[in-house]
Amino acid sequence: MSSHRRRRGWLRWVLVAGAAVVVLAVGVPFAYIHFIEGPAPAPLGLNGTASPSAANGSGGSGQPAGTPLAGTWAVATGSRAGYRVNEVLAGQNNVAVGRTSSVAGHLTIANTTVTAGAFSVKMATIHSDQSQRDAQFDGRIMDVATYPTGTFTLTRSISLAPVPATGKIMTYRATGNLTLHGHTRPVTFSLSAQRTATQIRVSGSIPVTFADWDIPNPSFAGFVTTQDHGVLEFLLVLNRA
Repeated sequence: MSSHRRRRGWLRWVLVAGAAVVVLAVGVPFAYIHFIEGPAPAPLGLNGTASPSAANGSGGSGQPAGTPLAGTWAVATGSRAGYRVNEVLAGQNNVAVGRTSSVAGHLTIANTTVTAGAFSVKMATIHSDQSQRDAQFDGRIMDVATYPTGTFTLTRSISLAPVPATGKIMTYRATGNLTLHGHTRPVTFSLSAQRTATQIRVSGSIPVTFADWDIPNPSFAGFVTTQDHGVLEFLLVLNRA
């Protein structure tokens, strides 16, 4: 066999091997994300039909529920909170989701106005479906040993009038202070609320640009890259205190 033919043979094998590497590099993450890991959990939210309210929280129709609103309500079992971040994992689009049920908080209502409210999350209890991601979250990204708690505190009252019927979902605007990674920043966002016979349920998502809270970008070693922002999502189930 001539040296020219041998070189052509080696070149062919090199090209085949390179193509195989590319297929594996793309195919393996694709198969893992879409067939093994499965889709990301759906965003936290309420069941029912939403009825948008006016910007100040008013709107809606129907008769008020029988249980009085006024009083103090405490975050109860069934509440959850966590993060949702778009990422690229080994060239494949993915959604990273971490959640916890270690949520505490309260809500105070005078007549039909929310006058105070806050909830807190134990950051070390937030877990995703990947132990390596969790290790990065606990250490390099959120440093949960130094900053063990994330909190949101309402700073502006919310009018609930007219009070919606039981089961109806209404949307409101909430303004408050969000504390993450040792930094506190003002935030305003939409939330949804629903009355049941004995509870109040509230859900929402707060956009978080990492640099605003001095949070390192979650991208890791060129293998995982993320956007420069994500959302803090929550579902609060409140019982009368």
